[in-house]
Amino acid sequence: MSAPGALEHRIVRALGRAGDRSSDFDLNPEVKLPPGRKLRPAGVLLGIDVTGTAPRVLLTKRSSALKHHPGQIAFPGGKQDEGDADVIDAALREAEEEVALPRDAVRVLGTMPAHETVTSFLVTPVVALIETPFTIRPEPGEVEEAFAVPLDHLLEPAHYSVQSRRWRGSQRHYFTVPYGPYYIWGATARMLRAFAERMRA
Repeated sequence: MSAPGALEHRIVRALGRAGDRSSDFDLNPEVKLPPGRKLRPAGVLLGIDVTGTAPRVLLTKRSSALKHHPGQIAFPGGKQDEGDADVIDAALREAEEEVALPRDAVRVLGTMPAHETVTSFLVTPVVALIETPFTIRPEPGEVEEAFAVPLDHLLEPAHYSVQSRRWRGSQRHYFTVPYGPYYIWGATARMLRAFAERMRA
């Protein structure tokens, strides 16, 4: 992987490329989405830690006690609240709440096109560099674990696959990008794949 300066240049160029929104329905074109549907804005942090020997992407494992998506791998982030200036502010606030990532340790480089989820959120990935070491402190009740995946692993096309399972009476297809004991799938894997595609272009 290139030095931080060269990596930043690659990311900024990648984010500047034109592209469409992604969705949980990309691999399921038979699903008919209702026109005029209401989507709630959200922001997630695709935070790339450049403080070590190689860049790594920060991810979380959601608490098994949560009502929605328990135990799934996710980016730090969440829905935009009334007090948030925008989805970038929401992503930074949630990252600080979920894993104690200080805002001043992060430098935002830009955003990717939003991703529509089956839960009616319009999620904007906020791409940023984590430039200052910090101590991860998972929020009890929300985050079971926080960990980092080498960026090189996530940029490799061969590490992604399409799998499927029964969901609400039909077969649903989705992307996966496993890493060690972590099964990264669904919206998180789709957004990571979209980022990898931009970085390779």
